[in-house]
Amino acid sequence: MNSIKSVPARVLSRRGGHSLEAEREQFDKSQAISISKAINTQEAPVKEKHARRIILGTHHEKGAFTFWSYAIGLPLPSSAILSWKFCHVLHKVLRDGHPNVLQDCQRYRSNIRETGDLWGHLHDRYGQLVNIYTRLLLTKISFHVKHPEFPPGLEVSDEVLEKTAGTDVNNIFQLTVELFDYLDCELKLSESVFRQLNTSMAVSQMSAVQCRLAPLIQVIQDCSHLYHYAVKLMFKLHSCLPADTLQGHRDRFHEQFRSLKNFFKKASDMLYFKRLIQIPRLPESPPNFLRASALAEHVKPVVVIPEEAPEDEEPENLIEISTTSTTEPQITSDLFEQTFGPPNGVWDDRDAQIESLKKEVDTLRAEMEKIKLEAQRYITQLKAQVNSLEGEVEEQRKQKQKALVDNEQLRDELERLQRVKQDSDRSQRLCAEAEKKANATEIRYTKLKEKHSELINTHAELLRKNADTAKQLTVTQQSQEEVARVKEQLAFQVEQVKREAEMKLEDQSVQMEQLRQELDARREELEQAQRSLSHAKQAGVELSAQVDALHAEKEVLRRSVSEKECELLSTRGLVKEKELQLSQEADKATREIRELQGRLLEKSNQEQSLQQKLLEEQFGVLQQTVREAQGILRDAMAKLDDPLHLRCTSSPDYLLSRAQAALESTDALEKGHAQYVASMADAAGLVGALALFAHLTADTIVNGSATSHLAPTDHADRLTETCRDCGQRSLEYLDELKDRQRLGHAELGDVRRALRGVLQLAQELRPKSLDIKQEELGDMVEKEMASTSEAIEDAVRRIEEMMSQARNESSGVKLEVNERILNSCTDLMKAIRLLVTTSTNLQKEIVESGRGAATTQEFYAKNSRWTEGLISASKAVGWGATQLVDSADRVVLHTGKYEELIVCSHEIAASTAQLVAASKVKAEKSSRNLAKLQECSRNVNEMAANVVASTKSGQEQIEEKDTMDFSGMSLIKLKKEEMETQVKVLELEKRLEGERVRLGELRKQHYVLAGGCEDAPEDGEAKPAPAPRRGILKKPPIAQKPGLAEP
Repeated sequence: MNSIKSVPARVLSRRGGHSLEAEREQFDKSQAISISKAINTQEAPVKEKHARRIILGTHHEKGAFTFWSYAIGLPLPSSAILSWKFCHVLHKVLRDGHPNVLQDCQRYRSNIRETGDLWGHLHDRYGQLVNIYTRLLLTKISFHVKHPEFPPGLEVSDEVLEKTAGTDVNNIFQLTVELFDYLDCELKLSESVFRQLNTSMAVSQMSAVQCRLAPLIQVIQDCSHLYHYAVKLMFKLHSCLPADTLQGHRDRFHEQFRSLKNFFKKASDMLYFKRLIQIPRLPESPPNFLRASALAEHVKPVVVIPEEAPEDEEPENLIEISTTSTTEPQITSDLFEQTFGPPNGVWDDRDAQIESLKKEVDTLRAEMEKIKLEAQRYITQLKAQVNSLEGEVEEQRKQKQKALVDNEQLRDELERLQRVKQDSDRSQRLCAEAEKKANATEIRYTKLKEKHSELINTHAELLRKNADTAKQLTVTQQSQEEVARVKEQLAFQVEQVKREAEMKLEDQSVQMEQLRQELDARREELEQAQRSLSHAKQAGVELSAQVDALHAEKEVLRRSVSEKECELLSTRGLVKEKELQLSQEADKATREIRELQGRLLEKSNQEQSLQQKLLEEQFGVLQQTVREAQGILRDAMAKLDDPLHLRCTSSPDYLLSRAQAALESTDALEKGHAQYVASMADAAGLVGALALFAHLTADTIVNGSATSHLAPTDHADRLTETCRDCGQRSLEYLDELKDRQRLGHAELGDVRRALRGVLQLAQELRPKSLDIKQEELGDMVEKEMASTSEAIEDAVRRIEEMMSQARNESSGVKLEVNERILNSCTDLMKAIRLLVTTSTNLQKEIVESGRGAATTQEFYAKNSRWTEGLISASKAVGWGATQLVDSADRVVLHTGKYEELIVCSHEIAASTAQLVAASKVKAEKSSRNLAKLQECSRNVNEMAANVVASTKSGQEQIEEKDTMDFSGMSLIKLKKEEMETQVKVLELEKRLEGERVRLGELRKQHYVLAGGCEDAPEDGEAKPAPAPRRGILKKPPIAQKPGLAEP
């Protein structure tokens, strides 16, 4: 027992009744007994039956008023174990009690917080746990008060959770954070408990260990629900926000998942929990919130509390120190035997009697020992109750002393008010003739006096009640219920007296302000009296000049003047007093002004320190950004010497665009630098400009290195060195930004010169055919498409002429082969002509849908890159058709090679693919002309394949196959032929390797010159090389097509 006396059941039965008061008294006492048995200083877990009675009591009275009326009387600061078990019982009451318990607990938040803060400052093992437990309870109360949809038991359906979260992503985000905080408090408590158990190497069957482990059952129940709700809300957040925004949420959830999984595993391994709760198992890995379908794989963890075995009720009756009940059966038996004799007739023997007497003595001695032990235990309990009551008496004595101090303060305040009243009465007497409202002021002061007398009477009555309470506390048999109720009433009355005193003080301050206003009004009336006196003097002067003969009236006037002078003197005295009061108020105002100035100076110093801190933080952010920018630039410069980067290539046009963007970013960087130098409290502009500058400059360096891999040796070396110089100048500039001394003098001139050098080299490496005026692009497109159509028409006509000529000059197999090749070429030309026509229609559609109010030439000029791609593709198609016809002519005339036809077919297929790709860039996906163009492209590819197939089959028919008959050769001749053949093979392989190198150089030069080889075929220097065999050297797309640029 701690401070609540255990009342015997017999006494309760005698005092019980059928009235409501008796029933209420019985309920209060049963609650007091349950609370005293559940919350005590024994290091053992709270028994479930006592906690169940307390919870049923909250449902009986629909609240926790009775629980808190006894709980606030517990000596929680005296025992950490008592505070720990109080937190445990409060947790169970919150979870399973009546819904109104939450509001009742909200009123006693300060008591819970004070208990936790007290034990948090002490180095006690249970005290640290109490501190953490009170934080959990405060978090639980705050959460459920803010979100009443969640009951304290945390059992809600998914529909209620969805309704509470709503559709506003901000509400969902905030609710998720609050659930994480809630779960963190639960896990921190479990980790603290297990940490203490690990250090003490405890066994879960020990009562001291079970005392710590018992509250974790409620923690397991809370954590299972909180984990399920957190998973639901996280999936909902990931359906509304990008994954990068929720990275912090995912990291926090993963940490909580690991802690919760570890907690459940440790608890499952303990024997204590196995018979009290069925702990769920969590999955091996946390849910994958980046995959929405993972929500279907989530299984809600369910905690099962098995049915408990009924516990034996403890006896509630006090032990009576008496032997009557134990010896009564034995005495009755002795009387019966003495009256009727022994049943067997042989008990007359002395030995039997002695033996029976010894047994009786032993029995009585054992019963006496048992009674002594029970009496000793009862005495110990009573001593504990006496000690607790003495502690409460001491607390009451302290409250009494505090009440006396408050009484003295009120008495001083009353005396001060009386002095103020006397001063005001004096002012009333002085101003009585000037103001009639003084009577009303006097009445108000009289009422104030009556109120103060009532306050004194009330305080005296409270003192009498306090004395009665002190007398009643000396009786040790008084129950704790009455002591707690009296204490609560006294506290309430003292608070009420304090509130009334504060209200009266406020009324007095209001009345004093009214008195000041009335004094100001009196002052104005005195000034009016002075003015009227001056007017009276003037009137007296006028009358003295007119009434020289009226001496009697003159004497009357003299007397009146003397009276007015007396009044004036009294008024002047009053004015001097008022001036003195005003000077005192002015001095007070001056002191207040000085105090406010001191505060203002202190605040200005704080603002300066905050401003300095802001400057340091901004400079720190700038330094971090500078370090990141240097890392980016160093990484880009490392690519210049990286052998793995040799395979990366880029075009001069892309390098030109990157360098131009980097050069433009220097203007923003210079502007941000100037703003930061002007105001170092804002580094946002400079930080953003630095990030953009670093990325664009690094991109320029990387693309410059990639462009140099396809440039001539001289240009490649210059470009690499310029890029390296650009990176070095940029790093030097960033080094200047890292130094406070040189930050204001940092210049971007060297960086700009290096970027301009890169721009100049990129301009030099651009193909010369790109130097066409944009105004001429529109006309060039139409001209090129028209010339391509004409070239195809001319090719068809020439093929028809070659077919008629071949029929006249050839016969047999050659005629058949020539007709098949020419027919396949004719089909290919028709397919190309249809593709060009469809491409022309699609281009017109693109121009009409995209130019708006602009002209066709303006649209082509605006989309110059796309226009140049069309021009290049159309030139390639026309050139390929011409080459195909020339190759077919030479094959028919037996002056050419069949491989030329195969290469030309491949070139035509590639050129048409380029034309389709160039047209497809600006076309609508749903365009019919686009679908038709793609169909035509597939048809061209089929026709080109037919040309290749017919060419190969014709080549196989015409070429004579030498029969290899080596039967007539001798062994030496065969060996000689074998060696000669090996020599030829090696020569051919060497020649093949040389041709491959030559082909590679030609393609590299083609990339450099782009469309510079437009007229080369006529000179015979840039004939298309034979197509290499598949698998030996793969030809890059559009390698030999002349044109302005790639689309």
